[in-house]
Amino acid sequence: MAEAMVPSSMFTEVRAMFLMLTPTEASFQKVEDVPRYVQQATPVFVGLMLLELVVGLLKTGTSVVTISDGLTSLSAGMISRLPHLLMRGCELTAYMYVWDHYRLVELPWDSAWTWWFTLVGVDFCYYWVHRFAHEVAILWAAHQVHHSSEYYNLTTALRQSLTQQFTSWIFYLPLALALPPSIFAVHIQINLLYQFWIHTELIRDLGPLEWIFNTPKHHRVHHGRNPYCLDKNYGGILIIWDRLFGTFAPETDKVIYGLVFPINTFEIVSVQLHYYLDLWERSNTYKTISDKLSTFIKSPSWKPGKPRLGDHVDKPGVTGEEVRLDSSWSLPLQVYVVIHFLLVLWTYHDLFENKMILSQLAILGLIGYILLTLTSLGFIIDQRPMAAVLEMLRCVVMVTMQRYSYMKPPSLSLAVPTEAFVSLSLLYWAVQSFSQLLGIKKKAD
Repeated sequence: MAEAMVPSSMFTEVRAMFLMLTPTEASFQKVEDVPRYVQQATPVFVGLMLLELVVGLLKTGTSVVTISDGLTSLSAGMISRLPHLLMRGCELTAYMYVWDHYRLVELPWDSAWTWWFTLVGVDFCYYWVHRFAHEVAILWAAHQVHHSSEYYNLTTALRQSLTQQFTSWIFYLPLALALPPSIFAVHIQINLLYQFWIHTELIRDLGPLEWIFNTPKHHRVHHGRNPYCLDKNYGGILIIWDRLFGTFAPETDKVIYGLVFPINTFEIVSVQLHYYLDLWERSNTYKTISDKLSTFIKSPSWKPGKPRLGDHVDKPGVTGEEVRLDSSWSLPLQVYVVIHFLLVLWTYHDLFENKMILSQLAILGLIGYILLTLTSLGFIIDQRPMAAVLEMLRCVVMVTMQRYSYMKPPSLSLAVPTEAFVSLSLLYWAVQSFSQLLGIKKKAD
């Protein structure tokens, strides 16, 4: 069987994404030996997103992704992985604990039967993770992040929740009674990788494969806010679970993407956490403890007097003419945001690469900087009144971090240009902030 090794090329991740790995090459005795397929797939993600962009332009004449929406999706993906800097993933940690203390049988790690059974078992559990995330309001508060984009492209696949990982692990624990953690660690990654490429409008129909597998056609329905799309097609790799449990819907009318009640913002903290506040405020409108609790544990559409799953009576319909959210901002500002996003992306990458040699205080500081940067860029995209002040403060932090070498440029040749750009950024936003304060003072007078 496969030995502990780092895959020699990104083709391993490509094959993992399209279910082309074999038990012989992807079975491991120890969890420590399992490659980080998802982390190593970053070049594949980038390559496929660029390919989709080019093909989309050639095929439709328009871009399949906007800067504002695409950066928000990528920001969500970055934030969702930040907890991994401080702890091992909840799914694998809980799984190993149950395996070590409560397993009933121990299926052989080097058996092809174990490998294929785990693939199916993980996908079956994922179906229920996904279904409960739509049918339980407090779980939906986490999962709604993934549905918040009004676009459907490969960047949408990376729009992940910060908080969903803290509850999804529960659904996989039954597998730990028999299936080795090392094989589970392989398939929890393969399941996630497979779901990346199905987030596209460019692949229309895959023929007979549509009967068995989750495909772009099926998953488009899942992301729709049309009445016929709601709470349908939960499968990860296989669509057979939806066919068996009555949650399948074929693609018919034009799919309108996004949340039933759009959030109309690109600011990443709001995208991640707004629904928790909504639930709290909604629960406070009810008088009984039972109704208050039901707000969190029943369906997002539940109201007193309705069944557990609620209904869609109060949800707005779609016309097919909906205008998707985008930001009206100047080209220079778009370039500015993209450059600063690339700089924080490099800091993010460097942090993950060097987390073993950094102190916990340094890691926490860099996490705080990353969150501050993504929030501030969201303020700029939304063109919020406080954007200038927040960005000025962020640039002060960035200059300070450069001064004390907590932030490294992508290469030594870019060190001086990067510092100059950040200093000019600070000067620009300081002037903007001062102008705003003068404007406020004049209005007050």
